[in-house]
Amino acid sequence: MYQTNMYEGMLAETVTVPGAGGDIINAYFARPLGPGPFPGMVMVHHAPGWDEWYREATRKFAHHGYATISPNLYCREGHGTPEDVAAKARAAGGVSDDQAVGDLEGAMRFLRSLPYINGRVGVFGTCSGGRHAFLVACRVKGFGAIVDCWGGRVVMAQEGLSPRQPVAPIDYTKDLPCPLLGLFGEEDRSPSPEQVDQHEQELKKHGKIYEFYMYPKAGHGFFYYDRPNYRQEQTVDGWKKIFAFLEKQLSTP
Repeated sequence: MYQTNMYEGMLAETVTVPGAGGDIINAYFARPLGPGPFPGMVMVHHAPGWDEWYREATRKFAHHGYATISPNLYCREGHGTPEDVAAKARAAGGVSDDQAVGDLEGAMRFLRSLPYINGRVGVFGTCSGGRHAFLVACRVKGFGAIVDCWGGRVVMAQEGLSPRQPVAPIDYTKDLPCPLLGLFGEEDRSPSPEQVDQHEQELKKHGKIYEFYMYPKAGHGFFYYDRPNYRQEQTVDGWKKIFAFLEKQLSTP
């Protein structure tokens, strides 16, 4: 917890990391200054793109003591405004699950290569990023905690599968290696409360450690202060739950 007499400093910058297939992708990296050791966090941006909200969230995690990296999953679509690049990614059919997992694994390995990491790395994502966070933690060794904020399409009908998304993430639940925190809105349709319940049943079936919270009077993306669906009370509580969960799972004992 921050005290007013503490030294506080932060470095935040754009870096490059090896992603899927050995591609070099750009990423935003923020870390606390000081001796550490610090836990690490991988931030998985949402479908609207690698945008300002994710820069701010990356710095927020660094302020709370996490060396945090947010890779640009749309890097291969070229560069421009986050909105324009996200539109190109959507027009191309979206990022394949294998490519997203490869990029996020590269970001995790980047953190683990740093001398001031305490050996523990978590992953956080909202919207499609919540889905990708769950996927990568189940498919790649090395994550110690997941925060999934309203990740849609974790539960997928057979007709929703495609060559880019060949397996519903819920089908990887048996492989989940670490505790999961999920924050959801009662008024969301992707995921709907019914889909969240379905995933919860699968987690129980496989004896996984998880905490799910369903917020009333909140829909999709209720953390985003620049959008009409922002809900202040639910957001403040959600951030408290996130940092309490990560403190328990990733801090050096």
